[in-house]
Amino acid sequence: MEEIEGKGFIIKDRRAFDEKGELRKEAEQEPQKQEASQRPREGPKREQTPPLPEVNFNSLIMSLSSSALIHLGEIEDPHTGQKKKDIPLAKHAIDTIAMLKEKTKGNLTQEEERFLDSVLADLRWRFVKAAEK
Repeated sequence: MEEIEGKGFIIKDRRAFDEKGELRKEAEQEPQKQEASQRPREGPKREQTPPLPEVNFNSLIMSLSSSALIHLGEIEDPHTGQKKKDIPLAKHAIDTIAMLKEKTKGNLTQEEERFLDSVLADLRWRFVKAAEK
């Protein structure tokens, strides 16, 4: 429906068949228009993103530890490409991992528990070194 100033609305019938069931002339031309509009548009080429890791407990811990390493200034921030220390944020990430260790006690496999302990010990050691400087 279109509104024309002061004239009200104009209703255009876009059905393919008329009241007798016969194909309308406009409808015969429509498939060509639709085919053109349904073709994929070529836009800017997108960068290939690496595949995401499997969703599991270890990948969660790995994600949190990566965040801690970024805030410790150990690795570059992927958004800025720069290494920058933010000790309070690093402590927050490490404390979050420690909280998860406490909350999941007795519910992890031995492999998950060893991985969690190893990551937490490494991050705590790196935190102490970064906080001294």
